[in-house]
Amino acid sequence: MFNPKDFYRKLDSILTEIYTAKSTDVLPTVLNTLLDFLGTDLHIVDGRIYEDNGGCLDLIFSTGSRKYPEHIPMTDPGINLIIQHGCFIFNEPDDLKNTLVNAKTHTTPAAFELNYEEHHWFFVFELDFGWERDEIQFSLNTIRKVLFSRLSSEQFQNYISQAEMIQRSLLPTKAPAIENLDIAGRSVPTEIVGGDLYDYMEFDKTHLGIAIGDASGHGLPAALLVRDVVTGLRMGVEKHLKMTYAIERLNRVIHRSRLSTSFISLFYAEVESNGTVIYVNAGHPPPLLIGNDGFDELNVSGLVLGPLPDIQLKRGFRALEPGDILVLYTDGLIERTNALGEQFGIGNLKNVVFDHRNKPARDIVAAIFDAAQKFGNDSKWLDDVTAVVVKKIA
Repeated sequence: MFNPKDFYRKLDSILTEIYTAKSTDVLPTVLNTLLDFLGTDLHIVDGRIYEDNGGCLDLIFSTGSRKYPEHIPMTDPGINLIIQHGCFIFNEPDDLKNTLVNAKTHTTPAAFELNYEEHHWFFVFELDFGWERDEIQFSLNTIRKVLFSRLSSEQFQNYISQAEMIQRSLLPTKAPAIENLDIAGRSVPTEIVGGDLYDYMEFDKTHLGIAIGDASGHGLPAALLVRDVVTGLRMGVEKHLKMTYAIERLNRVIHRSRLSTSFISLFYAEVESNGTVIYVNAGHPPPLLIGNDGFDELNVSGLVLGPLPDIQLKRGFRALEPGDILVLYTDGLIERTNALGEQFGIGNLKNVVFDHRNKPARDIVAAIFDAAQKFGNDSKWLDDVTAVVVKKIA
């Protein structure tokens, strides 16, 4: 029995090699690094890889100079044992009646299979005297899982890239031009894709809808929920449904979906050029209103979307006067912390907006992000962050 700490250190080196290998070198890397790092400890003296090519296994890579069968039928008893167990050591008398066993070498074959998409491989290793069953099974099963993860990660990165493109296509590229209103927004995900959303729905030159939301968690699951919410909200608005009915219906769809264990907060408002604001809030932080008379919040709110099959939402009403600024945001902004653990908070948000109230909406948004970034000592955002500013200019 070898030193456990030394074994795990070497195993970690193997896993690192697998993850950092080039795509074309991943499979040979498994054999070579296993022999280099753990060959002596595990008593592994050789290795080979077979690939299923339509009912026949073809030898595609091997180490050492030993001669092994170049072709093995899928019906071979040894192959059936590997398929049955996933990972198998051929050391019992009944296990030795197969093409994998080479009686001349006096070694014991150990093997595992790997399925990935349309590919099917078999990794076979030769064990010399002194091997331990638990050590071999643990090592090969661990390497098998990591190898599958490594192969899947490339495909996953492709999915992530596609998800990023989809999410970017859902976010507005620019604000609509609405009479008497200056509008700007920005969203920064903490990962490649995020769980925040904001959207504009232009009805005409004097009337638009604005949405902002925050899905639980972040990353790909949250991004998928955001996609469904944005799509569902747009469909409801296009059908001219009442906003409360449209969002309550959207809640039922989210609750029935496979992501029903997740939830999302959503604020939706329809704003007219004369300053009229009608809104519905499903559990989202209340937007901040900065006017000549000070600060206020749009505080009519209801439950978040997702956990319950049926919710009831109320509409809220406000009127924007010339110079008033409405700020919609997600909690990743106000919950950003500094080195002392203090949060950016509503107070700092109010101060930034008030100090830049005479600037265009896009400059106010930039000032908000700059202030929060500096408050957090320019560290990485720990949550998705979104802010939208609506300024009544006449």
